[in-house]
Amino acid sequence: MDKIRYINLCIVEFGKRNGMPTAMAFNYLRTYQGFSFLDRNYEAEHLLPLDDTLTDLAEYCKRHGGTMA
Repeated sequence: MDKIRYINLCIVEFGKRNGMPTAMAFNYLRTYQGFSFLDRNYEAEHLLPLDDTLTDLAEYCKRHGGTMA
């Protein structure tokens, strides 16, 4: 359950950080493999400050074709 809450938090905060609604952030992360990043790296990422995780997430998505930096 903690992992689900954490991923939800990341979706909401990623959207806020990039000026998009939560639904759009969800679709962006799904399209550019952000969810797989969060799932695979949960054990490390949830220990970091959220700002660092959001930066890592944006960089990962960008490497997979995303445009948010």
